[in-house]
Amino acid sequence: MQDLPKGLMQDWSMTIDKVLDHALAVYPYQEIVTRSVAGPIVRKTYAEVHADSRRVSEALLANGIKPGEVVGTLAWNSEMHIETWYGAMGLGMVLHTLNPRLFPEQIAWIANHGEDRAIFFDTTFMPIIEGIAPHLPNVKLFVVYGDDSVIPADTKIPNLKSYESFISGCSGQSVKWGDFEENTACGLCYTSGTTGNPKGVLYSHRSNFLMTLLSMQSGALGISDKDVVLPVVPMFHANAWGLAFSGPASGAKLVMPGARMDGEAIYELLDSEKVTVSAAVPTVWQMLLEYLRKEDKKLPHLNAVAIGGAATPEGLLRAFEEDYDVEVFPAWGMTETSPLGSVSKLPVPLQGLPDEEKMFHKLKQGRPPFGVELDVVGPDGKSLPRDGKSTGHLMVRGPAVAKAYVKIDKDILDDRDFFDTGDVGNIDEYGQMHITDRSKDVIKSGGEWISSIELENIAASHPKVAMAAAIGIAHPKWDERPLLIVKKAEEVSKEEIYTFFEGKIAKWWTPDDIAFVDDIPLGATGKINKLALRETFKDFELPDAG
Repeated sequence: MQDLPKGLMQDWSMTIDKVLDHALAVYPYQEIVTRSVAGPIVRKTYAEVHADSRRVSEALLANGIKPGEVVGTLAWNSEMHIETWYGAMGLGMVLHTLNPRLFPEQIAWIANHGEDRAIFFDTTFMPIIEGIAPHLPNVKLFVVYGDDSVIPADTKIPNLKSYESFISGCSGQSVKWGDFEENTACGLCYTSGTTGNPKGVLYSHRSNFLMTLLSMQSGALGISDKDVVLPVVPMFHANAWGLAFSGPASGAKLVMPGARMDGEAIYELLDSEKVTVSAAVPTVWQMLLEYLRKEDKKLPHLNAVAIGGAATPEGLLRAFEEDYDVEVFPAWGMTETSPLGSVSKLPVPLQGLPDEEKMFHKLKQGRPPFGVELDVVGPDGKSLPRDGKSTGHLMVRGPAVAKAYVKIDKDILDDRDFFDTGDVGNIDEYGQMHITDRSKDVIKSGGEWISSIELENIAASHPKVAMAAAIGIAHPKWDERPLLIVKKAEEVSKEEIYTFFEGKIAKWWTPDDIAFVDDIPLGATGKINKLALRETFKDFELPDAG
C-alpha cells in the first residue's frame, strides 16, 4: 500500500462515555422521564443521570467487576437502566442486554455464553432470576432496581443487592471514564435466534459512536434538543434502536415507558409529556390505534413515529397520517447493523406525486444514512440493477455492521465485505430499498417468488382483520402455495378477504386457502413467529393439493 502523508488532527478516541459527558456539558437541564415499574413517574436531569452513572461505575469496581468483563441487564427502559449502561461502558466493561421475552433456559444460556459477571434487573423479573441464578456460575453479583424494600426476605438469589444500596456511599468523582482505545468492546446483544442458538453481536465503542452520528442525520431519525422522544422499543432490542445514545447526544428529552406498553399507557405518556417523536414495532402502534379509536383520543403533540422490526402495514400508516396527522417513517435494521440500516423519508423528486403513488414509495424501507451501504445481489453474487424491480438478496456494509459473531469462527462477509442480511428485496433509482420478504419466508411457487410480507400487509389492512401471516404450504405441482392465517378483529368471511385482495396482487399470488386462528404467535422481538406457524400447519392440506 502506498505510504501517504497523515493529517495533523488530534487522536480523540470515539468512546461512548463522551456522549453522556456532552449531555452534561451542553444539556444538563434536559430530562429523562420514566414511568417506574412501581408506577410513579420519576424525573431526572442529564446532570443527575451523569452523576449516578459515575456512582454505578465506582460501585462496580468496588464489587470486583473489572474493565473488560461483562455486565448483564434484564430490564425495561428506565433512567436506572441508562445509568447502568453508561456506568459499565464508561469503564470499558461490556454491557449485555438480556431479552426477558425469551424462555428462562435461553436467557441462562445467553448469559453464560456471554460470560456475564453481574446482572442488573427489574423487580418484574425477580422470578426469572430466582429460577436461573443457580445455573449462572460466572455471575458474582445481582442488583435489583429499587431500594432494600423490593428484596424478598426469603430470596434465594446469591449476593443480591438493591440498586440504591449498591450505589449508596459512592460519589463517582474518582472514576476515570474512557481511558481505553475506541475499538474496545462496548455492548453485547444476541439475535433473536429463530433457528439454532442465538448469535452474539459484539459492538465496539467506535461502532456505537458512529451509529449515534448516523442516526442523528436528517435523513435518518434526525432528533434534536427540541424533541421529546419516547423509545417504546425496548433497550434490550438492539440498543433501543440507538435512542439511548442519540437522545443524550442530541439533547432530546427522553421519556421511558418502563414495563407498561399497552395502548392506554403509551397514550398517557404521549399526551402528558408532549412527545414529538416515538419508535416501536407495528404491534405497539396497532394497540395504540385501537385505544385512540375506542376512546376517541387525538395526538396533538406527536409529529412522527418510526416503525421497525417488521414491515409497516399500509392501513397503519394511513391511519396515523390521515386520521391523526402523524408522519410515519418505516425503518429497517438488524442487531448486526447496530441497528439502523435505512429510514423511509420520501425523496424530493417524488414529493409531487399523487397520493396513491406516494403511498407505494412511503411503504418502502427507505434509504440508508451516510455510513451505511446497501446492495442487492442475484444468485451469482453480482449486483442487480437499481430499478425497483430486480429482486435479490439484500447486502449491507459499514463501520457499524458486524463482521463476525461471538465465539463462532466463521467468516460472515462476502469478498466485498458485505453482510448477507437474510432479507430479499430491491433498490430503486432513488436509492430506496424495499424488502419483499425474508429469504427463509419467501413462498417459492412454480419457480417464482411470492412475497409473504405483501400478502400479510394487504390482509392486515382489512378493517375486520386484527393480524395476518402468510406461509408456504407444500404443493405437489407448484412446490409451495400460500396459506393465509388470520386473526379476526370482528367477524369476517374468507370470501370478504379474497375480494379485498382483488386488483392488489397478481392472481397467481392469491392464497390457496385462509385459516382463522384465535391468536398468531409472536417471537421475542414482537415479530410473527413463522417457525411456530409452520409447525402448527405442517400437516395442513390445501384444497387442490390432492
